[in-house]
Amino acid sequence: MTPESIMTMGQQALFTALLVSAPLLLAALAIGLVVSVFQAMTQINEMTLSFIPKLVGIFAMTALAGPWMIMTLVDYVRRLFQGIPGIVG
Repeated sequence: MTPESIMTMGQQALFTALLVSAPLLLAALAIGLVVSVFQAMTQINEMTLSFIPKLVGIFAMTALAGPWMIMTLVDYVRRLFQGIPGIVG
């Protein structure tokens, strides 16, 4: 096991984690921005107002992107397990 292979595995793990979490984070960001603009326009300063829309949006995004997220993670784990013989020697 060389340092290069360890760095490659770590890089692939971080990239996969970023790729899988991106849809949920982008949905939360967009919903938070819309709720913040709404709060600024109406001058409603309620902190809990943004919680429910974000929760519903993240749930909906998980339902929409969930199969793709699971397939991406399964593909990564499959590549990782298939690479074990090459790492061991």
